[in-house]
Amino acid sequence: MIDGKIIITCACTGAETTKAQNPALPVTVEEVVRTAMEVRAAGASILHLHVRTDDGKPTADPGRFKEVIEAVRRKCDIIVEITTGGAVGDTPEERLRPIGLIGPEMASLDCGTVNFGDEFIVNTLPTMRTFAAEFRKHKVRATLECFDLGHVYASRILIKEGLLEAPYHYGFVLNVPAAAPYSVANLEAFCQALPEGADFTVMGIGRASLPAQFGAIARGGQIRVGFEDNVFFSKGVLAKSNAELVERAARISHEAGLVPATPDEVRKYLKLRG
Repeated sequence: MIDGKIIITCACTGAETTKAQNPALPVTVEEVVRTAMEVRAAGASILHLHVRTDDGKPTADPGRFKEVIEAVRRKCDIIVEITTGGAVGDTPEERLRPIGLIGPEMASLDCGTVNFGDEFIVNTLPTMRTFAAEFRKHKVRATLECFDLGHVYASRILIKEGLLEAPYHYGFVLNVPAAAPYSVANLEAFCQALPEGADFTVMGIGRASLPAQFGAIARGGQIRVGFEDNVFFSKGVLAKSNAELVERAARISHEAGLVPATPDEVRKYLKLRG
């Protein structure tokens, strides 16, 4: 953790969330840009980005990623972290293609196969090696997303093989249906499995979102919020915007004596190329 600071990531859209679940979901280029500006003002330093087609369907099209990233960069300095997890059914080749064609500052790297409710997303160790090598080639900082405890240990194989360079940044995705649930004990187990000196962000899915934020602060980690993870502000009450969720994350961080880090502070901390 940056001394006295906390990193807040906003996952504003995701691949599975729909406007039927929350009408404020940003889908168009204009909606994502406006959201980026709002969450940056609220305290987020990283925007975790999935993109959609004009009719709202998830896509891994590099051209769409490029269009959205360039539009965001024209308006604010937030760090854009793209997904390579994609959507259920995307092939590894489709998910990886934007890295080489766009070269974002950061991107997610899923560290194992995971049940995703009634679906599943496949990430074999050879696939992970291919992704890690491509990230390194294009100087993209990986967020090593771990949905189950074994994923943390799988990531350490990539580190041992020299496919990843420090600083290591992890994303613990907890409470996905049929994967590891969020609990204090599970978060501690994930933390104990980390390589020495690694940093981590906690992502609580659904009703685990708020407890995971408190857990992240207590354990010295970072926070992720946003409509990809949870569309509600409280039980039965839809969040008005992604920014409302970021504002609360910043507020509880302040109450714990922490200040949201700026994008440039995060760039220096994670050694991003900027």
